[in-house]
Amino acid sequence: MTLDSIRQIFERDLTKLSQELDAYTRDEELWLLTGDINNTAGNLILHLCGNLQHFVGAVLGNSGYIRKRDEEFGLKGLSKTELSTQIDVTKRAVSDALAQLNDEDLNKPFPIHVFGHEMTTDFFLIHLVTHLSYHLGQINYHRRLLANQ
Repeated sequence: MTLDSIRQIFERDLTKLSQELDAYTRDEELWLLTGDINNTAGNLILHLCGNLQHFVGAVLGNSGYIRKRDEEFGLKGLSKTELSTQIDVTKRAVSDALAQLNDEDLNKPFPIHVFGHEMTTDFFLIHLVTHLSYHLGQINYHRRLLANQ
């Protein structure tokens, strides 16, 4: 996989995240739990933004972002506008960080041991892409569940 491919997938899926957010009809729906769903769409959006701003923006891009993971799941009630701003900030952080890399950097070890062991940067970026995609699907499902109630 090339850096350009990774860049395109992040851009595509972060754009889709914005579209999913926009598809909610009311801000309040972003914070509702239904059935066995344990995380609200709003908290999943905050989590994705915090995750990417930390691992891509700060670790790879030296953005200075300080992650507050507890707030990703603890904050409630933010508006669609506030969440949209977070997505936009995340898109810029990811884009800026990846612009500093080249294809050779993908074969280098990721600067920190996230899972308790060394892995290449491309492996971890692929993990981050799939993590984004996984939660994006959960948000889509959450929105459609609420629409059908």
